[in-house]
Amino acid sequence: MDTLRQKLSLLPDKPGVYLMKNASGQIIYIGKAKILKNRVRSYFTGLHDGKTQKMIGEIADLEIIITDSEVEALVLECNLIKERNPKYNILLRDDKSYPYLLLTEETHPRILVTRQVKNGRGKYFGPYPNATAAREAARLLNRLFPFRKCRQLPHRPCLYFHLGQCLGPCQEDIGPEAYEAMRKEVTKFLKGGQEKIIQHLEEKMLAAAEALQFERAQEYRDLIADLKHLSEKQNMTLTDFVDRDVLGYATTTDQICIQIFYLRQGKLLARDSFVFPYYADPEESFISFVVQFYTEHLLLPQEILLPSCDISALERLFPVAIPKRGQRRDLVDLASTNAKTILHDEVALETHRLNQVQEAVDYLAQVLAIPEASRIEAFDISNTAGTHPVAGMVQFLNGKPNRTGYRKFRIQAPHVDDTAAMRQVIERRYRRLLAEGNPLPNLILVDGGKGQIRAALEGLNSLSLALPVAGMVKDERHRTAGLLNSSGHTLPLPKSSPAFHLLERIQDEVHRFAITFHRQQRAKSMALSALDGIPGVGIKRRQLLLRHFNSIEEIRNASLTEFLAAGLPQNAATAVLKYFQVEATPASNPEPNWED
Repeated sequence: MDTLRQKLSLLPDKPGVYLMKNASGQIIYIGKAKILKNRVRSYFTGLHDGKTQKMIGEIADLEIIITDSEVEALVLECNLIKERNPKYNILLRDDKSYPYLLLTEETHPRILVTRQVKNGRGKYFGPYPNATAAREAARLLNRLFPFRKCRQLPHRPCLYFHLGQCLGPCQEDIGPEAYEAMRKEVTKFLKGGQEKIIQHLEEKMLAAAEALQFERAQEYRDLIADLKHLSEKQNMTLTDFVDRDVLGYATTTDQICIQIFYLRQGKLLARDSFVFPYYADPEESFISFVVQFYTEHLLLPQEILLPSCDISALERLFPVAIPKRGQRRDLVDLASTNAKTILHDEVALETHRLNQVQEAVDYLAQVLAIPEASRIEAFDISNTAGTHPVAGMVQFLNGKPNRTGYRKFRIQAPHVDDTAAMRQVIERRYRRLLAEGNPLPNLILVDGGKGQIRAALEGLNSLSLALPVAGMVKDERHRTAGLLNSSGHTLPLPKSSPAFHLLERIQDEVHRFAITFHRQQRAKSMALSALDGIPGVGIKRRQLLLRHFNSIEEIRNASLTEFLAAGLPQNAATAVLKYFQVEATPASNPEPNWED
């Protein structure tokens, strides 16, 4: 929750899309905002209805994508909802999509409003988030340009021909050259050349108002407003059906963030961001990333758009390009803007996390009255009713897990209780560290109370070591409850403090690590026992079978050739095959199923 609050404080006052995630990292809601800072923060302030409150209760993290305008955010929101199907999005999750204007490639072309984009039908313009404006634009263009209006050519001229809004291909032959000039005018209009038409309509609106034709003036006013909406710039979808990746990057003195937009069939459907340290020139690091990233791709997009850099080497490997202007350049700039925002947020969040972790480590050292707690090793014992006892140890350096320092222990003596197992593990661990001359921890944590603390101290005393030991105790719900010092006294540790959260994380991690190892050992033992009783197959050959096959079921269904390939000699392979054949054969005289 602290991370989420920190992200909320870093939200920009720009338009964009926000993706709400639950604790599992699953996207549960996607929305758009004119000002991200105001919209996203509004979820966490004030009162909300039950449905919204339920969604807010599941939010554990969020991501944002900055756009150039609210219209772009709206289009991107639609694309992402259709791609991700978030749990709490309903309105835009159906089969609808934003409309396009289509200038068909028929012998006698038409201007249509369509929501289905297909190759070969003609030239598309859009998409247009304002469907009313798209329909009004099509109506206006059909009034201004005499394209065909009928689906099929009638046998006699229709009303549009008599109004001068159709060339009348049903009456006379119209060649393609008659439509060419109109095609160019329509293309110019829909690519942003609406100024002259809007100016003409404004003159008509004023003239109608002066003539007291207010309804006609209102119609012109609404048409002008729709055309202005129509001309709003948006870059989130291109209509060239090209699969392309768009990359941008941003750097600090030691970190680089690379943002990738994935456009498929012209639509921005997903994105990735990568943040990592760099040690060479930023541009060289970026180019190195591109090579490594796309070398692993089996299928490359048709086009990879990059910001300004030296692509002389890349051009030989991948379909890269550096756009100079237009929508493609805008997308590259947008990717770079998002990379810069993500990098800024990552640096701020990392600084915040480091400060909190250091505060937690310092506080633990303070309450335990030890010089420092920069190297912590935590232990937990796991078993099932005393069977398959194991132990796990996790290592935290400066408050962060160091997984290369994790260790697993099989409890060597049978029928030992948890405290005896803890003493054995502590003694084995630190006897080895002393023998190898490796550094000792500043603090040892055991999962348990006074008995486990006493066992750990006994193990250390046998080695003549004096290391701080503390116990992590749990409540009746098996959750972290507090910390006991080596004397068994409860230490003051507020549950809202960073130190308590660090302790909670360590205890959860060592428990997870130990119980996972225990389950592996138990499953392996059960698998081995399933192979007991096979003549000529001892423990080593049973282990050989389990290493070669993934499960007992695979062994049961294997052939003689497969057993030989696993490394078994002929007689042992035959014995295993016969063993499972007999097991699979039903009894010839089964017992009757008596019922009282």
